[in-house]
Formats: sequence, structure tokens, C-alpha cells
Amino acid sequence: MKVAIFFGSKSDTETMKKAGDVLKEFGVDFKAYVISAHRAGELLTKTVKQVESEGCEVIIAGAGLAAALPGVIAGISTLPVIGVPLECINPGKSNGLGGMDSLLSIVQMPPQIPVATVGIGNAKNAAYLAIQILAIKYPELKDKIVAFRKKLAEDVLAASNIEL
Repeated sequence: MKVAIFFGSKSDTETMKKAGDVLKEFGVDFKAYVISAHRAGELLTKTVKQVESEGCEVIIAGAGLAAALPGVIAGISTLPVIGVPLECINPGKSNGLGGMDSLLSIVQMPPQIPVATVGIGNAKNAAYLAIQILAIKYPELKDKIVAFRKKLAEDVLAASNIEL
């Protein structure tokens, strides 16, 4: 396992699954864990230490509301942590802040304990960033990300060649 994905609630599964989909597309091994930083701190610490011992190299952590999970993990581990701020929506209700509370909680980490942060709900970008971090060490991932970026550019070019 090269990447561990953490999120604090089963209700975040749909969003965080997008990170897993990208990692699968690039052939990156990962595991996902649903553990609340507030409700299960000891289990979170134990699990972070376990994924480190299993060779995990990057952690993606999604969190909403107080959004403590990415920061707590960054405080436990020296691995790079990529935070995904989540918009918390209860069925038929919103927390009214649209995920801005989560974004600010994750991005405003105290000095010396950074968390890389992507846009609200953008778990895909967290996976792409994790792949780029891993590509420093793994040439096959670098080749895949270069090919992916080339295809993106080709798609833009193809889409720009339209007749009016």
C-alpha cells in the first residue's frame, strides 16, 4: 500500500471514492479507513502507525465541519498529508457553510505541521497530488502522469478545433 485514505464518516464515502478511482486508474495500491478523529482518537493513532509500518508513503484525509482529521493525522505522522475539505450535508439539510469551514480548518494548520489542501470536495485532485508525490520515487508513475498530462493537452487541442 502506497496511499492511505482516511475520512471521518461513512457519509463521505461517495466523495472520497473519487480519490480511490484515480489511484486505481494509475495502478497505485491504497486502503481506505473510516475513523473519526473526535470519536476514536486512539484507534486513529493506532491505524496511522499501522499504515506507516506497512509502507504507506502518502495519506489523503477528508473531513468536514471542524475538519480535524487531516491535522490530527499530520500531528501523528511525518508522512505527507493531503487534506480534502468536505461539505457536510445531512439529508435535506446543509450546514450552511458550503464546506468553507472545512477548507479553512484544514488549510490553517499551525506552523511546522503542514497539510497540503485541495479544493472543497476535490478528492480527485488529492489523488493526483499523491501520485505526483509518489512519482518522485517511482519512475513508472512519473511516466504515467506525463502520459496523462499529454492526453489532457491533446484533448484540449481536439476540443478547440471546432468550426463555427
